[in-house]
Amino acid sequence: TPDLLWALAAMGHGDTLAVVDRNYPAYALHDRVLPLAGVDITDAFAAIAAVVPVDRAVEPAVFAMAPDGDPGAVVDSHTAVRDVLTASEGRPVVVQPVERTEFYAAARKAFAVVLTGETRSYACFLITKGVVV
Repeated sequence: TPDLLWALAAMGHGDTLAVVDRNYPAYALHDRVLPLAGVDITDAFAAIAAVVPVDRAVEPAVFAMAPDGDPGAVVDSHTAVRDVLTASEGRPVVVQPVERTEFYAAARKAFAVVLTGETRSYACFLITKGVVV
């Protein structure tokens, strides 16, 4: 969307973007919400990764919401997003799970939140923008 493209361009190196599923309380927690109704998380990341690189200065640069008390839970959307970002970057990208409560605290600092139509649980991510070359 035009608003999403503006936000991606306005973000600086090191800024974070939250990309979340449809159950995330985006409007309750954030002022800058960019809806992508009907778009799943992997398609959203494919579009975002086409114009925004993942930061190389911090590792990990991508975080994924995991259940409280079970940060090692296997969540298929985490693998799918990792694969999309790895293909786009041409290098392995680590997606670090963080428990739900910690994710909410970190997401409040995001430059913007992209609210997708993703239906899978725990399909919420934070990505740190790298240097655009």
